[in-house]
Amino acid sequence: MKIEKIKKYIKDETVLVIAVLLACVTSVFSLPKIEYIDFKVLITLFNLMIIVAAFRKMNVLDYIAVSVVSRCKSYRTVYLSLVFITFISSMFVTNDVALLTFVPITLIIGEKIDIDVIKTVVLQTIAANLGSSFTPMGNPQNIFVYNFYNIKTSESFRITSVIVLLSVIFLVFFILRGKNESIELTFNKINIKSKSKLAIFSVVLIIILLSVFHVLDYRIAFAVTVVSVLIMDRSLITRVDYSLLITFVGFFIFVGNISNMPAVKSFMGGILKSADNTFWAGLISSQFISNVPATMLLSGFTGYYKELLLAVNIGGLGTLIASLASVISYKLYVKEYGETSGKYMRVFSLYNFLGLILFAVAAKLILI
Repeated sequence: MKIEKIKKYIKDETVLVIAVLLACVTSVFSLPKIEYIDFKVLITLFNLMIIVAAFRKMNVLDYIAVSVVSRCKSYRTVYLSLVFITFISSMFVTNDVALLTFVPITLIIGEKIDIDVIKTVVLQTIAANLGSSFTPMGNPQNIFVYNFYNIKTSESFRITSVIVLLSVIFLVFFILRGKNESIELTFNKINIKSKSKLAIFSVVLIIILLSVFHVLDYRIAFAVTVVSVLIMDRSLITRVDYSLLITFVGFFIFVGNISNMPAVKSFMGGILKSADNTFWAGLISSQFISNVPATMLLSGFTGYYKELLLAVNIGGLGTLIASLASVISYKLYVKEYGETSGKYMRVFSLYNFLGLILFAVAAKLILI
């Protein structure tokens, strides 16, 4: 029984296990140091996860989703609403939270009317991965790059804004190819729990965002977040994704260790000595180890942050594991429609690899 539990844990937390193993193995050859760990990134992630957990618990995201979708009068407006509410929300609550919130709503709607559930969930997944690329707090790799290279806010938006514009064109094109008959949707009413808490946590969110944009010290935001949670709702502390934080610690130590190994440093430095090489290395490595580990691995050996930022965000397209957020929507879909998992993967691969190719070409022609 214990062996089965261990196997299940390794399967569910594969990236965490790999990160810890890499940290342990490399620590045998290079003594780890506490300064390898970027506490600013960890604390920023913790703050954001706390506030998003609060909003989810108060039904804020569900309330917004139902309010928007219930006003839809045609299939096309349903598709547009589901995909773009995921797209926009991912910029603020991260891509994984956006999918955890809005994919289940798509599955519920799929039981009410005859929508193309697979296509919708796949486009939502692409929307979450591309939409989250816009803001520094949209996904873990952006938070890391933004802080590691100390990028100015204006420059960050300048780099990622073209991706967002191309994303809108890409998503709208495929949505408009769907049917457009009239429909009528009804949902059970969803109420926001405790508007007073919502007001307080909204203020906390503003403080956290000020720290993300380097306007306020991240330690002040952390203190405000912790005090607010202890006073308002201590259970939120248990809703933090600590496995993600530990994963980051593991990769911080791993990257720090290998960065101080002369042979590795020389080899990686040679590979990433140009902007082009950095871009392609980020794009390709994301397909096999996912974009967050790829970001942390490559950052220690290159100063081409623009190319790296573009590569790992575009690199979230492609394989299922290129972005771990994609795995979330896949699991949610398979839980309800397990018998069509093969069809889902075919549709997912078609749209994602097409997007990967188009965005990679666009980045080389327009952005880099």
